[in-house]
Amino acid sequence: MVEILYFAWLRDRLGRSGESLLLSGDEVSSVRAIMDGLRRRGAAYEEIFGEGAGPVRCAVNQEFAALDSPVRAGDELAFFPPVTGG
Repeated sequence: MVEILYFAWLRDRLGRSGESLLLSGDEVSSVRAIMDGLRRRGAAYEEIFGEGAGPVRCAVNQEFAALDSPVRAGDELAFFPPVTGG
């Protein structure tokens, strides 16, 4: 099981702050593969994770992650928009 958290406008568009995703046994996925799977769930997910969508950042276990970063059962993923300081 992987816990997925959504922040800011992503949470608002999906109408949820998080969800669980089942990874089987010792399956290792990647941030990109998780995003592709979520995108196929429907319009709101496509809007967030689809081609041409705005930038979305990801953290795996509270560390910024690249699209090819590995994801394993027990990990926590957080998706959020880029933040700026000012």
